[in-house]
Amino acid sequence: MSLSSGLIAAVALIYMAILFAIAFYGDRRRAPLSPRVRAWVYSLSLAVYCTSWTFFGAVGQAAEQLWSFLPIYLGPIIILVFAPWVLQKMVMISKQENITSIADFIAARYGKSQSLAVVVALICLVGVLPYIALQLKGIVLGVNLLTGAGAESAGIRAQDTALIVSLVLALFTILFGTRNLDVTEHHRGMVLAIAFESLVKLLAFLAVGAFVTYGLYNGFGDLLGQAKVNPELNAFWAEAVNWPAMLVQTGLAMIAIVCLPRQF
Repeated sequence: MSLSSGLIAAVALIYMAILFAIAFYGDRRRAPLSPRVRAWVYSLSLAVYCTSWTFFGAVGQAAEQLWSFLPIYLGPIIILVFAPWVLQKMVMISKQENITSIADFIAARYGKSQSLAVVVALICLVGVLPYIALQLKGIVLGVNLLTGAGAESAGIRAQDTALIVSLVLALFTILFGTRNLDVTEHHRGMVLAIAFESLVKLLAFLAVGAFVTYGLYNGFGDLLGQAKVNPELNAFWAEAVNWPAMLVQTGLAMIAIVCLPRQF
């Protein structure tokens, strides 16, 4: 079963219009949100950490190796649960020093050195460009999967899709992100849109999980029972955990939740 390109484009346009409307509302809203709502919005906005790797890479890892997907999410959980003061201190310092990027944050530690900030920004640029390309590739793969397009017929369409997505994201960032670089003026619109997007992702994961658990199987017990007796999964369950790799990846994920430019 495949969907038409027109339907996918229409849904994507409607979704982007909703995000733009939410961001516009957040920027234009005069009255601040209640403390409880702000806490929910901030918590949901942290899920910007979950990118296309969550939908493709982590799922693929979980299908191939039993616990290989876990470190990417275990690291942030450890930081948020056992060391929330790290984020609190970063927010406090950022407000005190009017810091709006990881480059400024590191430079502030060394006398606000502009040359150091430039070096850090260049390092982030070199590291982020391939990562952005990976996100665009994930979007293109998702579109091709929904439309049923093969590799032979997806070449031009993939380029067009990636270009359109890049332009829309650039426009969104210009309008609601980099328009104001003063840390005293919060990007309420962008944060609110990211929180809504995170809520959509959460509901999508829950919907897929509920469909698999109760639509394809008769609950968790039936799902796990069939998985354990399936001979094709014997090697999967018997695979030993690579503890050194898990520890290293967990450590990297703990660093990523506070150092990735998008988290900042």
